Amino acid sequence: MSTLINRDVPPCELCEVDGGELIVKTDKLRVVLVDDANYPGFCRVIWNAHAKEMTDLSIEDRSAIMQAVCQTEQAIRDVMAPQKINLASLGNMVPHLHWHVIPRYTDDLHFPDPIWASEKKTAVDAAALNARRALLPALRTALVSRFY
Repeated sequence: MSTLINRDVPPCELCEVDGGELIVKTDKLRVVLVDDANYPGFCRVIWNAHAKEMTDLSIEDRSAIMQAVCQTEQAIRDVMAPQKINLASLGNMVPHLHWHVIPRYTDDLHFPDPIWASEKKTAVDAAALNARRALLPALRTALVSRFY
């Protein structure tokens, strides 16, 4: 994992590590694939420099990160064909600006609730999950092609 240390702020997990499998890295941001067995295709778009809120960025940089979120969303839609995409920028646990881009399916573990909900369905179709995991190489390719 690459190191992204910004010594001007207190220790921050996303300043120090990529935050997932690094797929795309530009001078301003990175897109990572999250290792979540229940949510194949879950990505994060992470601002490289330490910032807590969208309004910490210039208007130009806000546009850049939102364009990256939209490019990531479109790649997920094109490859994974989810019923819905969830976008979230919480930062309560890790106060470093990042967006979650999560493909959702009516048969996933938490649908229709957020993936962080405590109540889960009792079973998820293993064949459906395996089929979604099989799409991850194509998703990696689609993400790279949208950014480079």
